[in-house]
Amino acid sequence: MRIASIDEMSPTDGADAGTADQDRVVAVARQLAEAEGWAAVTRRRLAERTGTDIEALYRQFPDPAELVETVALGGFTDLAAALAAARSAAGDDGGWPAVVTAYLDFAYANPEVYDAMLAHTPDLTLGRDPTPGAPRAVFAELRAALAPMAAGRDPDTLAEVGWALLHGTVMLTRGGRLRPDTQEQREQMIAVGLLARGAGPTEPG
Repeated sequence: MRIASIDEMSPTDGADAGTADQDRVVAVARQLAEAEGWAAVTRRRLAERTGTDIEALYRQFPDPAELVETVALGGFTDLAAALAAARSAAGDDGGWPAVVTAYLDFAYANPEVYDAMLAHTPDLTLGRDPTPGAPRAVFAELRAALAPMAAGRDPDTLAEVGWALLHGTVMLTRGGRLRPDTQEQREQMIAVGLLARGAGPTEPG
C-alpha cells in the first residue's frame, strides 16, 4: 500500500463545517479498503460516503497514516475478541486449535484490515512493550492459548513462534506461494502438531 496515495494531503481553506464523526469515518474507510484496496481510501471519497466536510477530515486525520493506524487498532480489537471467544468456547484442551482457526478466519476474511494491522503499521507489535492495548490483547490471547502446551518452554517465546507461524501462513497463502491442495494439512499441523508438548527443547534447569 502507498499511504501517500490517500489524496489531497495538504489542508484546504474554508469555513469550519464541524468535526468529523471519527467512528463513522473509520468504519467507512475500513469498508472501502476491503472493497477496493487502501489506494481507494481517499479523503474525497470518505467525505462523499460519510457526508462529512472534507476540511473536517483533514482536522480529524492530519496524517494519512493516522487513519490506517486507527483502522488497524480496531482490527486488533476485533481479532482479540474473536480469539477470546474461540478460546473460551473450546476450553483449555482445545484452546490453541480454536484460536488457530479464529485467527486464520479473521485474516482471510479481512485482508486489507489485516495488512493495516501487520504490514502498514510497523510501530504496532503484539509482544514488544510499549504497545497499545489492542495489539497487546491479541498477544495475550495467543499466549493464553499456548501456555498449557509450554511444557517448560517460555510461554512468551512460544506465543511469538505461534504468531510467526500464523502470520507467515496467512501471507504466503495469500501470495499464492504455497500449494493450495495442502492448506488444510498445514493448518492442522500448526494447530495440533508443531507446537505441542514435546515438540521442542525444554529450558535447562
